[in-house]
Amino acid sequence: MRKIYYEAEGLVLSYDEGQQVAYAVWNGFLNSQEFREATLKCVELMEEKGILRWLADNRKMKAIRQADQLWFVDNILPRILRSPLLRMATLVSEDLFNKMAVERLLQRTGEVQLALRDFDSEAEAMVWLLSPFSTQNSSQAE
Repeated sequence: MRKIYYEAEGLVLSYDEGQQVAYAVWNGFLNSQEFREATLKCVELMEEKGILRWLADNRKMKAIRQADQLWFVDNILPRILRSPLLRMATLVSEDLFNKMAVERLLQRTGEVQLALRDFDSEAEAMVWLLSPFSTQNSSQAE
């Protein structure tokens, strides 16, 4: 059963504890304070609930400021990589600038035990997220 963990104008963050899935539904442009608070809530949820699967719905999210991208790489990315998270599906933003920003952030992950895939359909993303884990996860499609 899905429970709301955090809700603000730019993000609704929920999770299903039984399936160890989190859902981050982003909306619009977030200023630096909003973006940083929201991303910190995402990492707190990963760490607190032992989230293994993540659905990032970025379809309605707008551009991420350069300073916030750098802050994310320095402060959030290391925590994500240390978290239990194994698989992340992204519903790609309709906003070209957001799409480019997210791609740059993900390129900085390097070789990790986190499988990442982009999707156009939430249904397809969920099928992939909920499929059994292989013995080796990588940043390429499983």
